[in-house]
Amino acid sequence: MTSQTSFDFPVSLSEKYRPQRVQDFIGLDKAKRIVGKFAANPYPSAWLWVGPSGTGKTTMAIALAAEIPAELHHVPAKECTLERVQDVCKQCHYSPRQPDDWKPVRFHLVLIDEADQMSNAAQLALLSKLDATAFPPSTIFVFTCNATDNLEKRFLSRCRTIEFSSYGMANEISGLLAAIWEKETASPERPNFQRIAKDSLNNVRDCLMTLETELLAA
Repeated sequence: MTSQTSFDFPVSLSEKYRPQRVQDFIGLDKAKRIVGKFAANPYPSAWLWVGPSGTGKTTMAIALAAEIPAELHHVPAKECTLERVQDVCKQCHYSPRQPDDWKPVRFHLVLIDEADQMSNAAQLALLSKLDATAFPPSTIFVFTCNATDNLEKRFLSRCRTIEFSSYGMANEISGLLAAIWEKETASPERPNFQRIAKDSLNNVRDCLMTLETELLAA
């Protein structure tokens, strides 16, 4: 039997099946409860989301911005310099708006990826910005990182921390991979979804990349 995939490149599986809402994520039950309740009643604050790569920290922050809704300011990994901090905080003093239709919204959401890799000058600047007396108006900060070793205790004390753990997600990941396989191909030869999850250490992004190669081989 000749199988056919239903997706067209260059759209990757990780993009095609990226969760759009907080509750769409697999696993992460505690994180989803906290973020879901916060999305329903947001307030200016700083958050630190800590966990392994591929557990959905950045994607959930983007989903949070959409659910609030908030104007998103995304600072990618290793681009958090003093100049970038100063610029994004300056932007947060303007009224927040949706980028697609320019409608006003209540909040800015500043997402800084791999915050543990930010420059020392940027971290010192944020110590001031996260203080109650200098906090940008109507702003929510979400910092993501794999570990907190490079972050000062003073910085950590200004953030509410959520742990993103991949522990116990293997069965849910296997179910997700199986569902995607059924949607994307008619091939009867199914890969070992449990093995894919185990080999990736429950990294959802890595699992989807592996499944993508399996689909191309089907």
